[in-house]
Amino acid sequence: MVSQEQRKRQLAREKFLRQQQRRTDARRKARMRNAAIASALGVVLIGSLALYTTGVLKDDDKSNASADVTPSASASSKAPDPCEKPAAGKVKTATWKKEPAITIDKSAAYTMKLATTCGDIDIDLKASAAPHTVNSFNFLAGKGFFDHTKCHRLVNSGIYVLQCGDPQGTGTGGPGYTIPDENLKDKSLKGNVYPAGTVAMANQYNAQTKEGRNTGGSQFFLVYQDSQLPADYTPFGTVSEAGMKVLKKIADAGAQAADPTTGNTAPNATVVINKATVSKS
Repeated sequence: MVSQEQRKRQLAREKFLRQQQRRTDARRKARMRNAAIASALGVVLIGSLALYTTGVLKDDDKSNASADVTPSASASSKAPDPCEKPAAGKVKTATWKKEPAITIDKSAAYTMKLATTCGDIDIDLKASAAPHTVNSFNFLAGKGFFDHTKCHRLVNSGIYVLQCGDPQGTGTGGPGYTIPDENLKDKSLKGNVYPAGTVAMANQYNAQTKEGRNTGGSQFFLVYQDSQLPADYTPFGTVSEAGMKVLKKIADAGAQAADPTTGNTAPNATVVINKATVSKS
């Protein structure tokens, strides 16, 4: 016969096991949620590269690939559009088969200006730390690749970023070539946090399978609030103080509900890059 004391110990042990199981389940759900949030930075590729489940960069503008659906942002009520109408012009559709040869001076200072419908966003580029990335942006900006393109995704839950650089505006576009990951040990990335003002590359990397390195294209994201992310995305620039005010204006307008086809949570603000220029100081 079980004594009252033994029964108490048994109940306490069962309670402890239930608590441990709940904590394990909570940690598992948190890992799944964080993986889904991080995958919001990926896009889809159909072409000569492999297709990964977390999304990869597209290198063929004629493809009809669609982005993975991810709960990357919470929808917010429709706010007044704080931005101007886009300048007249059309998005260019040119692509290239190979990464351009490096022509920048790695020891020089470079800046990129995004003249957007919401205001100018000036970015100090890290040419010495991320030469392939900065060189690619110098090349693409010189070709007018970013001109008249929409910033197609605003994430305002879990991580806080504005994603741009897709000529298709769907999350599936790219320049036709990929560039290597760089500067992943940047001193600014502490504790798996991309600080506000960071400009970094979107890519196809899948942390679970360890596949998809060196798959950056033209899509990039601007961090408007400190964001918890693993150091898997090339940080290649820093937004100016005035540019951060523009980003805040865009973020304050909120995001739309996720598109059922692409999974994008477009900003309520009409964010279009009228002109992108890269300059050597």
